[in-house]
Amino acid sequence: MHPALAGDLSRLPELLQSARDFAAREVSEVEARPVVQSAVQQGKAPDAQPLPAEGSGAQGALARFAERWAPGFAATAGPRYLGFVTGGATPAAVAGDWLTSAYDQNAAGGDGSSAAALERETLGWLRELFGLGEAHSGAFVTGATMSNTVGLALAREWLGDRLGVRVAEAGAAALGPVDVLSGSPHSSIPKALSVLGIGRDRLRTVPVLPGGREAVDVARLAEALEALDGRPAVVVANAGTVNTVDFDDLRAIAELKERYDFWLHVDAAFGGFAALSPEYAHLTDGIDAADSVCVDLHKWLNVPYDAAVQFTRHQDLQVRVFHNASPYLGLLTGEPDFVHLTPENSRQLRALPAWFSLTAYGREGHREIVERNVAQARRLGEGIAAVPGLRLLAPVRLNVVCFTLAGSASQERVQALGRAVAESGEAFLTPTFHEGRHALRAAFSNWRTSEADTDRVLDAVTRAVGALPPPEGTGDGS
Repeated sequence: MHPALAGDLSRLPELLQSARDFAAREVSEVEARPVVQSAVQQGKAPDAQPLPAEGSGAQGALARFAERWAPGFAATAGPRYLGFVTGGATPAAVAGDWLTSAYDQNAAGGDGSSAAALERETLGWLRELFGLGEAHSGAFVTGATMSNTVGLALAREWLGDRLGVRVAEAGAAALGPVDVLSGSPHSSIPKALSVLGIGRDRLRTVPVLPGGREAVDVARLAEALEALDGRPAVVVANAGTVNTVDFDDLRAIAELKERYDFWLHVDAAFGGFAALSPEYAHLTDGIDAADSVCVDLHKWLNVPYDAAVQFTRHQDLQVRVFHNASPYLGLLTGEPDFVHLTPENSRQLRALPAWFSLTAYGREGHREIVERNVAQARRLGEGIAAVPGLRLLAPVRLNVVCFTLAGSASQERVQALGRAVAESGEAFLTPTFHEGRHALRAAFSNWRTSEADTDRVLDAVTRAVGALPPPEGTGDGS
């Protein structure tokens, strides 16, 4: 055994204690650290060094990491990182994540370990949490993009059945052109269609409701389905859009299946968590009628990256698409191992952090996070609406605040505002485009965020607006 390996093995308890102490300091100080590192944003990361020949052991590696790389890491798990839709990691989830590495289980197979049974228990809890019935089975994947890809892969196979083709055997070309309809699809949907050989150009956007809404107009969707003249299609419904957290009327869309032949995929990456709150659960009414559902756990469940789930009513199609036919895996009987349900043959036990967090805090603990974040988003929205240089682009429906500059809101000025907020070290927001205007969005999904954090974000945005130079051609910023 290599001397460094032998030494680390003999000192493993001390090594883990050192890593634990370092991690504890980093986590405890996350609220005080700059939310993003401006030097790294400006391309000033440490220079790459040659691969070590002999190595310095794990303790030496920890010391080098602490010196060279840790100072540049963003506080993405902190309470004022409001870019994208990024949760943190609850204490229980962190503990579960550490044990995931310690046990190092390959969760794709079920032989000789209780890991797969733990994952199935966790999936059952999540299914209940999101209001899905027992007809839905699930599997863990890396994130919403992969969950959407798996769901649409099953839709592709279903389309083949309708046309008398086994796509898993014959290939996507055997289908011919496919019709995929959606009102405000997430960018991962065309990406998935590209991966699956369906093609980005086969995504047809259906008109949305008027008045700045992002929810699909169900009547116009019915017209689009009628125009297909009986051809089967795929409908991607949204339970929480990125810009304004708008929800399609899932029940009304599902009722269209009585007249038209289509696969209903629901992208509920973070909006699905509305089901946890009695006040907002109505937004997800009808989700159980979906053929496939995407929910991303490293968003509002606040477990570490990477973890999402994919649910479907059609496990038979899932096995047909992802079955790994190899003698060493044995015959496919009874409850299929996860190796037959997702693109991965090998993966870590992603369920363990979720199991820990759900066990530690239960339904009520996670409901409290959702409702508190929604209240914080509304607090920030009210504050932004009162700032003369800013205006809201949409009502705060759930946990995202979408706003822009009053007056001139060019891409350059809006992005300059976002950079100024980030460079303050107080908060991080991401740019977007809504209703024909460049904008910023603040997404609340972190379990640590407080009212005080929300007020600090508002102060940072207000200061940044005040420091912006006036647009070209004016002297007053109007």
